[in-house]
Amino acid sequence: MTTNKRLKVGQGQISGYLSIFLAVLVLLAVFCFRYPEQLTTPEFREVYTKSIAEALMIFGVIASFFFAAVSLLLSKKIKLALTGTAITGVAIILGALTLNGRDVVKTDWHFGLDWMILDLLLMVAIFVPLELFFPKNKSQTKFHEEWRTDLTYFVISHLFIQFFGIVTQKPAVLFFGWIGLENLHTWVQGLPFILALFLAFFTTDLFQYWAHRFFHTKVFLWRFHSIHHSTQNMDWLAGSRTHFIDIFFTRAMTFIPLYILGFSSTVFNVYIVFIAIHAVLIHANTRINFGFIKYIFTTPQYHHWHHCEDPKYYGHNFASIFPFIDMMFGTYYLPDKKWPAGTGVHEASYPKGFIKQSIYPFTKSPFDTDLNMEERSER
Repeated sequence: MTTNKRLKVGQGQISGYLSIFLAVLVLLAVFCFRYPEQLTTPEFREVYTKSIAEALMIFGVIASFFFAAVSLLLSKKIKLALTGTAITGVAIILGALTLNGRDVVKTDWHFGLDWMILDLLLMVAIFVPLELFFPKNKSQTKFHEEWRTDLTYFVISHLFIQFFGIVTQKPAVLFFGWIGLENLHTWVQGLPFILALFLAFFTTDLFQYWAHRFFHTKVFLWRFHSIHHSTQNMDWLAGSRTHFIDIFFTRAMTFIPLYILGFSSTVFNVYIVFIAIHAVLIHANTRINFGFIKYIFTTPQYHHWHHCEDPKYYGHNFASIFPFIDMMFGTYYLPDKKWPAGTGVHEASYPKGFIKQSIYPFTKSPFDTDLNMEERSER
């Protein structure tokens, strides 16, 4: 995979990579069908049916072969097409076309492989075409030098969804579980859907704003959060690069209003879907300006300024959903149609790779040679 050339339509590479991508997903799906107790998520299994999962796997097999054929025809090269075909062939041998869904016995633990597969499929379907046809950075390739690191973050956060879900809910349950919240829950669930959804968005974003800002202003915490800012290649995978300490603290704070207010399952599910897509969108490599919507919801332009490499623009745009929250606290910055010249952390360097980046903040500061660093900026 090239690291210095942007993929172009009509050369056969895109279809070749799509064939491999779909083949890998089909192969992983086979394991989900074979070991659903260990590899699928109980809450997520309620969203899709067995027939839907079976149909998606068959579609994946057909689509992988189709894109392999297109790649071969366009590129006249066999490598990508053969790789995709071979992986799909292995999946078929293991039962991709014959396996049927079955009832699942409840277990105490599981990995979220099904959530990872379907979320990855959805994100690729939305954001790869978006970045391909409407890129902000036209020279940036999908396979930049750290794409594997960002993909690893994506995979880990999805596979361990049960763990992250449990530990991030603990603080809310511990501090507020003893309060009788039934009447409040009844009142909130009786609100009109749009009003309840806005309340969910606003309260979680307000809590997230201050958690996010706290990580920027407290130098020890900034060490962990700066891992997220270390990428110089903003794209749909960049948002996944988040240290687990950062994930725990920020998600725990965000879960507090959800737990206290007790929104209906419909509001909660819509919130989760919106956040899953929107969090990826604001990191995407796309030049779409979104018109007046950018003053209502945060956009890639808005969040790219938050990731700006130039220190003189630090300390802006902490909100995840609503720009007006930044306006309320004096941290709003959106200069018309202008974008930052670069992203990253100007005053630091970081090791490459998921494991090294996970360990690094515990042992060293990216800004000093010891743990007694002093504040250098208002990042």
